[in-house]
Amino acid sequence: MTQVRPVLVLTHVPHEGPGLIAAGVDGPVRVRTVLDDPDPRLPALGEVSGVVVMGGPMDADDVRHPGLVAERRLLAAAVDADVPVLGVCLGMQILALALGARLHLRHGSEVGFAPVDVVADDPVLGALGIRPTVLHWHSDAVDLPSGATLLASTPTTPVQAFRAGSALGLQFHPEVTRSMLDLWLATPDMTSALDPDEVEAIRADGATHLPTLVPAAEKAFAAFGELVRARG
Repeated sequence: MTQVRPVLVLTHVPHEGPGLIAAGVDGPVRVRTVLDDPDPRLPALGEVSGVVVMGGPMDADDVRHPGLVAERRLLAAAVDADVPVLGVCLGMQILALALGARLHLRHGSEVGFAPVDVVADDPVLGALGIRPTVLHWHSDAVDLPSGATLLASTPTTPVQAFRAGSALGLQFHPEVTRSMLDLWLATPDMTSALDPDEVEAIRADGATHLPTLVPAAEKAFAAFGELVRARG
């Protein structure tokens, strides 16, 4: 029996795990955190069926976290090798840097539930609809990598999602479940810049929007899982 290769999930903080992505993959997942490792031993691309890079509060180009350089190298190689890649929030910014795009620190803050305009078709992102209301939690932004297709945008953050070959980058957080949102809102690192009324507004908006967003996100990540399983 052929052994199924796992999906590598790179995390940066304990509370920003893969969430709904893991269920969509519907197969083995290997979670690693290499953020502060100057010489991380990451698996060879031939050993994985996909690569997922999650969010975190650090800057994508922060030299104080040497593992980010290794993540960038891995993502560039994965795109070259046509390995399915998914980058979320910080993960999208690392992906964009790996593909030669510029990072813009403190470009504009978006925190909470708000719509994004989907501007192009994509087999994964398309499951969310044309103007889904999603969870944002960022202040940095990136330029569109050369040759990539812009998929979604907001006035504050022109590049909210892009497709570059086998790679999909998402600046927002469709992976979040209700329990994950509760965890984020109880995590000081996530809420230190918010006042109590803003925290409660996000909680209330989650109760309103997640019942629609979660089933759509499940379909989106199932589509990503199909790309992963096609690699084997």
